[in-house]
Amino acid sequence: MKRELIMPVSLATHRTSTWFNAVLLAAAALMAPAIPAATLVGPWTPIFKGVDHSVSTNIPGAGASFGTLQVVHAFRVDLKDPDIRLFTNPRITNNYVADQREVGGYTPGDFLKNHHLQAVINANFFSSTSYYLPAGTPMDVYGLSISEGIVVSAQSSRNNSAVLLFDTNNVATVVHTNWPARSTQGIYTAVAGNGSLVAAGKNVASRTATDRDPRTAFGLSEDHRYLYLVGVDGRQPGYSNGSTDYETAGWMLLFGAYDAVNMDGGGSTTLVIEDSTGKPVRMNESSAVADSGKERTVGSHFGVYAKPVPGFLNDIQAIPDDTTAQIQWNTLGPATSEVLYGETADLGLSSGLQSGLVTNHLVQLSGLVPGATYYYQVASTMDGQSHVSPSYVFTTTNYVVTNLVFDLTNAWRYTTTSQDQRNWTAPGYDDSAWSEPGPGLLWVDVRATGPNPLVDPKNTQMPADPANSGYPFVTYYFRSTFVVDHVTAGSSLAFSGFIDDGAVLYLNGSEIYRLRMPATAVNTTLASSYPCSGDATCLDEFTVASAADHLVAGVNTLAAEVHNYNLRSADITFGLNLSLVEPVPRQARLAIEPVAGGLRLKWDAAGFVLQSAGAAQGPWTDVEGATQSPFTVNPLSAGRFYRLRK
Repeated sequence: MKRELIMPVSLATHRTSTWFNAVLLAAAALMAPAIPAATLVGPWTPIFKGVDHSVSTNIPGAGASFGTLQVVHAFRVDLKDPDIRLFTNPRITNNYVADQREVGGYTPGDFLKNHHLQAVINANFFSSTSYYLPAGTPMDVYGLSISEGIVVSAQSSRNNSAVLLFDTNNVATVVHTNWPARSTQGIYTAVAGNGSLVAAGKNVASRTATDRDPRTAFGLSEDHRYLYLVGVDGRQPGYSNGSTDYETAGWMLLFGAYDAVNMDGGGSTTLVIEDSTGKPVRMNESSAVADSGKERTVGSHFGVYAKPVPGFLNDIQAIPDDTTAQIQWNTLGPATSEVLYGETADLGLSSGLQSGLVTNHLVQLSGLVPGATYYYQVASTMDGQSHVSPSYVFTTTNYVVTNLVFDLTNAWRYTTTSQDQRNWTAPGYDDSAWSEPGPGLLWVDVRATGPNPLVDPKNTQMPADPANSGYPFVTYYFRSTFVVDHVTAGSSLAFSGFIDDGAVLYLNGSEIYRLRMPATAVNTTLASSYPCSGDATCLDEFTVASAADHLVAGVNTLAAEVHNYNLRSADITFGLNLSLVEPVPRQARLAIEPVAGGLRLKWDAAGFVLQSAGAAQGPWTDVEGATQSPFTVNPLSAGRFYRLRK
């Protein structure tokens, strides 16, 4: 379920200042001994309806609960809030295998963004061959995991058997040792950790384990109303050193947990929220990010859907069409209406002020670009007090027709000779010294076991590099031409194909897309990642908007450079489908039916405004308030004409 309404404008400011104060306090403890030792549990600050956030610190010394510098972030989720929904990683859709290929791995930020969640934290332990893998890499989750009533990972041993179970109403249960495994009947959401930290209000964690690391822990209040999702930052001297199991349990008790479980920690410990434009925002300082600059690819997450914190402006909603959008919201009292909007976060445009005082607001924006993303804020003033929402995002629809230009078997000339310092992407470039045109897929695979049979169709085999021990060349260059009869404003190019590993595409000499490639590329540049499990067995799909900026009526030249992931990668593959996506006019039908004392007018498309005139030739004027179908004209006026304006 997509939710566009998420974060009050003050949240980002509060998060930054709270975190910054925690860092200052922690750093000051090292530089200024006058700062008293203390364990400070931060206040719970609402960030969504039913979700609060806290940031806490431990300054070591005689007055502190713990023996080292610590910064701790926590979410408190009100399980009694009817708008709260919980979500964990669903089963992988491609060749699910229990205890082997159960979920696709994602960074916490990507998991939040992919599922339009409002808050996310890492959860179960999981298998992984590397910390930084491509999105969707198949992984095995340890212990019980249930997503929307489907068992993703079964409880198969006593290991990782400390579980949290939730039914469809978010009624929660902690089972400290789920072995033998209890029935999952009626369980809608479940996650598992490797052991208990708190049981019946007592710290049951081991005192002998002394390693201090980043930690993730989940807990429940005694009345099972509140779920605590906690991350202890660590491995960052001068900021936060991490905690032991026993200290993590101590924090859970301080937050109010009556039962608590230890989840996967270390560099996986990451708490993320969604900002009002749908982007992920990290709340804590992940040690993985501190070390590498990026989040780990994690196999298990726990997510929360929630509504915005109620305020003066509520229920903000955008209903976009192709060139129009209706913006609706409610206010606590009668107020004016205005929408600020634009194609960037700077906005810059206004709907104009509607001075009428209403509580249910409707503003229609017009003159928008089909298939474009817009930022917007709503603004209302009551009794001289102005209220402005944070920025939200909508994307206009695009009524289009899609026509295939060429398919995977399209023929390409290719070369392995470096094209650095050559204008090889230009339409007039002489490629007569390149290979003869060969149909896709074009491929090389020098594995001793033979080419992967799932890479198909293998139509044109290309040479390997004898100077590189018979492995493929790092880079292969491709050129092809295609014809379009005309170019329509607002058109786009839709690509799908099999590309192993990375590529840069050019149309008529201009770069149009990069796939798994760094910002610049020369002949020896390696791809930054690879598809699927390293073979071209799943489609890459992407769209290039504003095709009219690059296309010409007649013959067009498409060029691509395909790069391998490393010097000893045994294969390389290339083939593309191309479709031209063109906008089509949007029409609406107007119907009129009599009602008592008037007329009811109906139309079957959004984004139109009803107009009326005393004569067929006009002048035409907008009918006040007639932006939604149906609309009743009452009392009936003789000799009136009606039409729709886009």
